[in-house]
Amino acid sequence: MGDLVSIIMPSYNTAQYITDSIKSIQAQTYDNWELIIVDDCSTDNSIDVIKAFNDPRIILLKNAKNSGAALSRNYALREAKGRWIAFLDSDDIWAPEKLERQIQFMMENNYAFTFTDYRICLNGEWMPYINTGPMIVNKRKMYDYCYFSTITVMYEREKIGLIQIADLKKNNDYAIWLKAIEKSNAYRLPECLSYYIKHEGSVSSGSKLKLIKWHYLLFREGLGKSPALSVVLTLNNLVHGVWKKIFYKKKINKKEGD
Repeated sequence: MGDLVSIIMPSYNTAQYITDSIKSIQAQTYDNWELIIVDDCSTDNSIDVIKAFNDPRIILLKNAKNSGAALSRNYALREAKGRWIAFLDSDDIWAPEKLERQIQFMMENNYAFTFTDYRICLNGEWMPYINTGPMIVNKRKMYDYCYFSTITVMYEREKIGLIQIADLKKNNDYAIWLKAIEKSNAYRLPECLSYYIKHEGSVSSGSKLKLIKWHYLLFREGLGKSPALSVVLTLNNLVHGVWKKIFYKKKINKKEGD
């Protein structure tokens, strides 16, 4: 089936959702993968749910203390052995052909960093559009806005290198892409292969003011930019966020599947 894919999955109290996420990986048409789950001191039965799969391709790691998604991803990335690195959060899912199609896309075009389109399910209701993005995201565009979801990304480990990020409580996935973009542009595979399941209590929820704060901290603490530049980059990010919502959505018919 080709080279190994390392799938990075932080987990914290996701027993209710992680079964569907793991099953969507097991259903992949490309089966040479390792799933590296880092449990962040869950207080529910997440670990029991994960162990019940009894799949040797699933590697369960545990943080010594609750550390957050950034440090959990750092841990998993250090342990990854695959040529390809992919990301799936513990409450999201993939289409069965996601890995196969994306690897094929990267191999045929010699791309080191790619993303797919995705669709959102919000509190059990599928949104009537597919989230798209620019065909090419270069360094400037990457600073403008995070045009893709974590679960859509794949990159080639040897070409991008080992990425380790600051201990950011939010936007830590964006911090990864801002490091990856230093080595390669990101290229869009214009197929909806990833499904982002949003629900009450999702890490992405929060007030607008908090979201602005988290973007500022990404540039200030995550990338070490000056306070003034961090403000400018945050404001620029907000403007392009509006642009993305307007221009990077593809409406779909209700019959196209919920």
